[in-house]
Amino acid sequence: GSTRGGPAKVAVVASGLTEWERATRAYEALNERLARGDGGAGELAQQAELADAVERLGGWERGHVVEEMCAALGITALDRAVGTMSGGERRRVALARLLVASPDLAILDEPTNHLDADTIDWLETYLTETFRGTVLMVTHDRWVLDAVCTRVFELDRGTLTEFDGNYTDYVEKKAELLAHEERAEKNRQNFLRRETAWLRRGAKARSTKQKARIQRAEAAIADRPREEVARVSLEGVDGNVARLGKSILDLEGVNVRLGERELISDLTLRLVAGDRVGVIGKNGTGKTTLLRLLTGELGPTGGAVKVGLNTKVAIFDQARAQLEDDWTVYDNVAGQEGALQSGGGQVDLGDRKVDLRVYLEGFLFDSHKQRQKVSSLSGGERARVALAKVLREGKNLLLLDEPTNDLDIATLSALEELLEGWPGCAVVVSHDRAFLDNVATGILAFEGDGRVTHYQGNYSTYQSLKAEAAARDLAAKAALEASSQRRSAAPAPTPTRTPTRSDGPGKDGPRALTYAERLELEGLLDKVGLAEEVLAKAEASLADPELYAKRASEAPRLREEEAAARREVDRLTARWEDLEARREVKK
Repeated sequence: GSTRGGPAKVAVVASGLTEWERATRAYEALNERLARGDGGAGELAQQAELADAVERLGGWERGHVVEEMCAALGITALDRAVGTMSGGERRRVALARLLVASPDLAILDEPTNHLDADTIDWLETYLTETFRGTVLMVTHDRWVLDAVCTRVFELDRGTLTEFDGNYTDYVEKKAELLAHEERAEKNRQNFLRRETAWLRRGAKARSTKQKARIQRAEAAIADRPREEVARVSLEGVDGNVARLGKSILDLEGVNVRLGERELISDLTLRLVAGDRVGVIGKNGTGKTTLLRLLTGELGPTGGAVKVGLNTKVAIFDQARAQLEDDWTVYDNVAGQEGALQSGGGQVDLGDRKVDLRVYLEGFLFDSHKQRQKVSSLSGGERARVALAKVLREGKNLLLLDEPTNDLDIATLSALEELLEGWPGCAVVVSHDRAFLDNVATGILAFEGDGRVTHYQGNYSTYQSLKAEAAARDLAAKAALEASSQRRSAAPAPTPTRTPTRSDGPGKDGPRALTYAERLELEGLLDKVGLAEEVLAKAEASLADPELYAKRASEAPRLREEEAAARREVDRLTARWEDLEARREVKK
């Protein structure tokens, strides 16, 4: 097919030549033939078409396009060999290459893996507003599906089903479809009960009508519903979690410096039971360093990290490095090689104990899969093995580094449900905004230059608080600029005569102060100071994390009070500037 009047261009993350490369190389090859005198009128027309194509794709110099795309995707070392890069860096380079190619059809396989939330926001905007082609995307990122997709295809039990709309539309329509299937199955079962009773009474196919009825009954028996897809079950996994003590984890004025870079500056954080802290920030700002700090692998350069006596830490790392590739699934979760022969013990699931084999079946590993080596598994299967290993240990402080990578949406939902009722604490480094929205009770944002800010609430609350802070900063900057412009634009007070009280402003220059205005001016700075104190208190109330955690209903009233206090400061400041400008007028 074609979307622009020519053969469709298809690109995947592992694409070869880009469209621009093909066009420029074809132009240069044709140019050489024409220079040798081998071409004719048809070749000249083709040369003009190729030249137009090159211009349409960005011109002969593409360096600026490459640099802009790399900057947007966080690729900084443009002269570095790709072979020396990490897996995440290589994925970003491949994604940049695809987007620069601007194909008619872009096939993206989990494009948000290894991207931070800000970069994913940019990618959503680029795909919906700038990218001209069609996007076919495999992803578990529900926010991206909501923002970008206009159709969703679901592969379920061997059947590919199309749903119009984004992910939210899919969820609603899927629920309706399942409800319809459930009603249809109930009707089938009722029909079968009636027909089975009729057949048992000795019905014989003596007439055409009776034959047809028997055939309908046999068809209903054969028309079994599709088997349910097995889903990960984490029920009872939180029943073996170690009890927490009074002190869980305290960070007091923590600083971390690596070489010349300050990754964490003066961070204070105290975890209490039930806390689930989401950690966000650009790549390289120090998120993984924080996890190394919490596990004791890395010490702070300043401040203190205090871990409670009853705090048991388990880490689910992004690289799944805790897995032994040469061991089987069973041995990895059991924690010893050869456990399949000697027995891996039992696992506590709430008020019951189950064999390790049964526990692994809850993570969709049957007896055959349990004997496979981890090196032969897919990325999603490796993630489930690592998750089973971490959750089996009964630790009460979970450190999860990008836990959603490679997990399907059903498993994500099961993990979300587990964490929502988790009796311990969790610190989750994740770019999955939907996951953080459903799980997090607080957001720890790495904002660059060592600044790490703790926000109460989930990801949506964090976005709202950041937007409010940005709006306040913008308003304060605008007020400061306006004040500066008023002072610089004020005319010098050079009256040529003594103004009288009847003189209006602007008649012969600024009017001199009256006695009452001089008294007012003397007390205005004190009033401005008091008004600024009221404003500062209102801002502090809005910035208090407890407000959104425990008294969210008070937030609208406090915002109104803060806006009124700001208007009063602006009014008094403007009045003081007016009187001060007229104070030097000679009488």
